[in-house]
This record gives sequence, C-alpha cells and structure tokens, in this order.
Amino acid sequence: MKTHPLERYSRQVLYRGIGEAGQRRLLASQVALVGCGALGTQQASLLVRAGVGRLRIIDRDYVEESNLQRQTLFDEQDAAQCLPKAVAAQTHLQRANSSVEVQGMVDDLTPQNARELLGGAEVILDGTDNFETRYLLNDFCVQNGVPWIYGAAVGSYGVTLTIVPGQGPCLACLFPEPPAGLQATCDTEGILGAAASAVASLQVAEALKLLVGAPPGRKLVSLDVWENRFQSVDPGPPAEGCRACQRRDFTYLAGERAAQVILCGRDAVQIHAREERRSPLDFAELERRLKPHGAVRCNAFVLQFSAAPYEMTVFADGRTIVKGTTDAAVARSLYARYISA
Repeated sequence: MKTHPLERYSRQVLYRGIGEAGQRRLLASQVALVGCGALGTQQASLLVRAGVGRLRIIDRDYVEESNLQRQTLFDEQDAAQCLPKAVAAQTHLQRANSSVEVQGMVDDLTPQNARELLGGAEVILDGTDNFETRYLLNDFCVQNGVPWIYGAAVGSYGVTLTIVPGQGPCLACLFPEPPAGLQATCDTEGILGAAASAVASLQVAEALKLLVGAPPGRKLVSLDVWENRFQSVDPGPPAEGCRACQRRDFTYLAGERAAQVILCGRDAVQIHAREERRSPLDFAELERRLKPHGAVRCNAFVLQFSAAPYEMTVFADGRTIVKGTTDAAVARSLYARYISA
C-alpha cells in the first residue's frame, strides 16, 4: 500500500513553523552545499531527511580515516576505497531518502565554475574550510541575490551567520580581509564532532526558514560546546563602502584574488591541472607509468600514488592533492615530475 507523499515528513509537518504548505515548498526546493566535511556531512544529512527536493554537494576532497570521527556520512569502507567525499555522500544520502535528488560534484569551487555549480540554488550552505572560498561564495551570492549561511567550527567552538543580500551585512562587511596571523585549524586545535554538529544544525534550521518563507535569524551566533557558552549578537547594518555589497566589486568572483592552495588543517597542498586539459586522465596509463616509482592504487574516481614521504591523490580532471608538505613549490615540483607529462 502506497503512503501519502507527505507521510514520511508527518512529524515535521506537525511543526507549526513548517506545516503542509511549508513541506511542499521544501519538496520543490533546490539547495547547494559547498564542502562536505565536518559541517557539510551533517548539513547534507539533515537537509535530505527534511525533504529538500534537490541537493547539490560540491567537494574537492576524498575520505580518509581521520575524517570518520566527525564526518558522519562516511564509513570505514569509504576511507579504505579513498572515495571522493561528494561521491560517498551521494551514495549514502540516496539510501536515506531516495525521493530527494542528490548530486555529488567532485570539484573545487572556482571563479570559473561558480555559476555552473551554484546556479539555480535558492539557498547555499557553507561547509568550507577557508576564507578565500567563503569570499568567493559571498561575491556570487551578493551579485545574484542568493541567501547563504556562513559557518565554521574548530576545537569546541563554532560560529554561524545567515546572510541575505540586501537585508543586512555580508561577509565582507564583517571581515573586509581574511583574519591576519596564524589561525586555529583542526590540525592545530583539533575539533569536537559535537561542535560541528551544533553549527550545522543551526545552519540547516536557517536554511529551512528561508525555504519555507519564514523570517531568518539576523544575528551572528557563536557557541562553545565544551564551556557551555552560547552567544548571539547583532552584526549591525552593512558596512559603509563595503567592497562587495555596497561597491559591488566582486574581486574574488572575478578571479583577481586567488585562493590559497594549502588545504586547511591538512599537511597537504592542492594543485590544479593545466587549463588546457579538456579530457579526463587515463588512469590506466598513469598507473602503468607510476608503478615503477612507488605504490599505486586507483578506483573509478581517483588514483593514489605513494612516493615516500609524499602521497599524491589524483582526480580525473588532473587536480591533485599532494600530502606530506605545505610547501607549494615542492608540491608543484612533484606534480610536474610524476603527473604532468
């Protein structure tokens, strides 16, 4: 016997903030999520279980064993197979709710592909790990009038803010430039899964408000799950002369400010393929060429090559993560030596 399409969401429909009309709006909605790590995995699971119609997940990385402590969509098999996070997430989410259209994109968000990857989204959630990508997101959203939800977590601390273009400050109002000096990362400070869960839950609640037409939160929320601290402050009006929302100078979207290649919280550097590459790499040929130089394993999505003390993970578009260094010159040298023939 076939159940009513809303029966699955009956407990959510009972909530007066959503109701049947709101649930129908969710079922017809389209959301994009950038970054599928500690925040993104939790965001994705909550959104799919809430019944968003379409979810696009954009992530450049692959699953490692050290992710499993906090990145709740993945399991040991995903890590053993070195699956791209976007691919593993899509597989798990489709098992959780087959009625939601989930699209995992194994890609790095750049000025060149931002419109292709983010176009059509009604709301965009931040699951990234660096300010350069967040500024790119902010530029795109302000230019196109798309709400987005900033979030970050490290240690036991987290922060989030809903940004609605034209209705308050944007990220560039609050942080005109990336924070100066050495910043805490998961690699230096660690991270509690509970902190990521708390921030992701707040982000998803804000996304649901926006999608059903309810007023979103207007405050910058910060929390510390270890110290039991929770604070929300009014971020104030848009900053006078803000580069993005006032002068409409979309520097990051124009590609004038390149994102760092060092991966946040990782002893690793990302190298992009040459721009002229148009066809996917031939993994079989690359495996044959690399085997005399070290251990090689591959699947349909990535090839992993170990040449101690370095490990290189190559994606089909030629994008490569070089693990074992934070020196971009060393990473580029290894890429040129082994991958870029």
